[in-house]
Order: sequence, then C-alpha cells, then structure tokens
Amino acid sequence: MAIKRVGSQTVKLENPPAIISSHSIVGPKEGEGPLKAYFDLILEEDLWGTESWEKAESKIQEECIKGAINEAGLSTKDIDYLIAGDLLNQIIASGYSARQLGIPYFGLYGACSTMTESLSLGAMLMDGGFADKIVCATSSHFSTAERQFRFPLEYGNQRKMTAQWTVTGAGATLISPSGPGPYIKCITTGKIIDPGIKDAANMGAAMAPAAMDTLINHFKDTGRDPSYYDLIISGDLGYVGKDIVIDMMKKEGYDLSKNYTDCGVEIFDRSLQDTHAGGSGCGCSGSVFNGYIIKEMKKGKFNKVLLMSTGALHSTLITQQGESIPGIAHAVVIENKREG
Repeated sequence: MAIKRVGSQTVKLENPPAIISSHSIVGPKEGEGPLKAYFDLILEEDLWGTESWEKAESKIQEECIKGAINEAGLSTKDIDYLIAGDLLNQIIASGYSARQLGIPYFGLYGACSTMTESLSLGAMLMDGGFADKIVCATSSHFSTAERQFRFPLEYGNQRKMTAQWTVTGAGATLISPSGPGPYIKCITTGKIIDPGIKDAANMGAAMAPAAMDTLINHFKDTGRDPSYYDLIISGDLGYVGKDIVIDMMKKEGYDLSKNYTDCGVEIFDRSLQDTHAGGSGCGCSGSVFNGYIIKEMKKGKFNKVLLMSTGALHSTLITQQGESIPGIAHAVVIENKREG
C-alpha cells in the first residue's frame, strides 16, 4: 500500500533525509557570473589539464563528488550509493567518474532534470531504509554538449537569441537519515509533456509546459500555493522558458511573480555575459543548488524551497528525423525544519 503518496504525482517522505554536505564546481565563464562567491571551486580553464572536453567533464564530476564526501568528513567507502547522470551519450561523464570512485552506482539520464531526479530517487531509497549515505550528482560542460547536440566548436556558427548556454559545472549532494539539514521532504515526479517544438535552439519553450504541469500537480497534490515557499526555482529554462511559465501559470490562477526564478537566469549576468537566453545543462541546477541555494538556506535566507529541474529528452539522431522535443520536470521540496 502506497502510504506515502499524496495526490497523483507526489510523495511525502516519512523520514526526510538530511543534506549533510554539498559541493559545486564551475567553469571560468560561470565563475565570472553573479553567483561566483557561492561556488566551491572555479576552474581557470575548461579542459582542467585533460586531453578532451569529455574527459574534463568526467573529472569535474568526480572531483565534485569527492568534495561533497570530504566536506562531510567521510570517505568513498562510507557511501552506499552514487546516483548520477549527465548529457553525454551513454552518460559517459558519470560512468567514467563512477569508475574511479568505486561506489555502487545508479546511472540516470534525465537530461537537464537529472539533479532533481537523482535527489528524488536518492531520498526515496533512504526513506525506504535502503541506505545510510547517498551522493546525488550531475554535470555538464559547454564544449561537450555543444558539439554533441549542436555544432562543432570550430564551426563558429551564430547562435539564435533563444539559445541557451550550457553550463560547465557540476553539483553533488550527500544525504543521510540524520543531520542538521536542510531536509528533502517532498517529491513531485513529472510526466513527459511535448508541446511539439522541433527547434533545438529553443529549449526553454520546449521544456516550459512540462514545468507548468509539474508545478500545477504539486500544488494540487499538496494543497499548497506558491506563497508557501520562500523560493521556487526551476533549473534550466532560462529567460524564455521562465517567462513562458509565469504567463501560463498566471492563466491557471497561480501567481509566481513574487518568489519564482530560474537557475539559468541567476548563474550568468545578462548585461555583461553573452549567453543569449541564459544558462542550461545538468550542471546549471546542479551547481546553483549545491552552491547558492544550499548556502543561503543554511544562513536562513530561504527556509522552504521548491527546486524543479527541467529536461529536454531528445537527441540529434531523433531531431534530425523530424521528431519534436519532449520535456520533463521533477520537483523536490527542501526545508530547514524536519517536522511540519
């Protein structure tokens, strides 16, 4: 009997896992943005001493995971599961990172929604009594994603104004059954929503309907409205997707104007950095959550946060066949108080 289910798509955890440490690593461009003071490590160059962008991304994720483990005063032998994913073919950044770490590993592909997907599954595993220490992680890299999903870097193509800039970065969250928090208290799992968009340079519009669907179902399932949260933040919609979500939610009777933003909006300075429609990529919500949001929650600026990462579940193979781009969004509730 599913006693922890609330409504149609949400679960409320009986023993909310505590976030006992987190770590974030970003590239040089991200380190020049407005959130630079929150990241644990800012790289001086994107290759980070490796021979390829793909090897660099795997190193970024590996070191980010190690950072979260070290911050908690633990070793890799203390971790029961690593739950991680990325954007690359067969999630190679995560797989090769896990190869080095030697932790029992679940690989995920949720595109840019992977941060909250990993947090969701990790929290449910822990609430079910299957683990004492779990690391949830993800990464992305501008140069790996650009040449896999769009064009070779050498091509120097002009980007559309609706295009987003894939974040070079990673985030890792270590959760445990006990600790001072914050705590993962509630999970709303998204459905795939396909608005029929075929333009791979307009990810915000492709993912926005999935974000709206998850938000509406979360509010219906929990009986809450947006004002319950100090911060509602989506992961990877950028400026275009964020504006679409605000407009669509307003038509459905939900006012997000006071406490909603997007990680892809926050990570870059629009006036100083040429990122067009803002940031995207698994590492966008991964680094912003494990850098900015967690640190501000521990300071008490935010006490109740709804984090919703969004993903575009496509590949160059299928879009070249004329298929549209389906989206998904998973949401997790993180609060400083365990009870209530």
